[in-house]
Amino acid sequence: MAHRQHRYAVRLSWTGNLGTGTSGYKAYSRDHELTAGTKPAIPATSDPAFRGDPARWNPEEMLVGALSSCHQLWYLHLCSVAGIVVTAYSDDAEGVMEEESCGAGQFTTVVLRPRVTLAPGSDAAKALALHHDAAQKCFIARSVNFPVRHEPAVEVER
Repeated sequence: MAHRQHRYAVRLSWTGNLGTGTSGYKAYSRDHELTAGTKPAIPATSDPAFRGDPARWNPEEMLVGALSSCHQLWYLHLCSVAGIVVTAYSDDAEGVMEEESCGAGQFTTVVLRPRVTLAPGSDAAKALALHHDAAQKCFIARSVNFPVRHEPAVEVER
């Protein structure tokens, strides 16, 4: 079977030069913008624990968000194909990163907590099982080296 390649180009522009560049650890801002084509810019920074602006997205949040979004997109697709009508979907995803004494760190786990509402008459058991299939197909989850756990809940409208 032939493999297709997909490429994703994102431009990062550092906007945090406060006048003296990186002349000292506290002399610059961690602010930057991510852009892709004509899409709106994403204002990004580092985690506030590392001198970032809490009003901007940080890479760790974006990774957790990418995992949540990828799972949701696959799940909705699989439900559509299976004839299961989803009327609402939300996820309270959470990632855990452990920082080492040397300053390096890594994610140790991400937990997705999708809450799904189905149209009356939908097969709740099948809808719940499709979370497993979505997890197996998610491009982002298949690319990370830490576990991505799922704690889904499914409710059928009355």
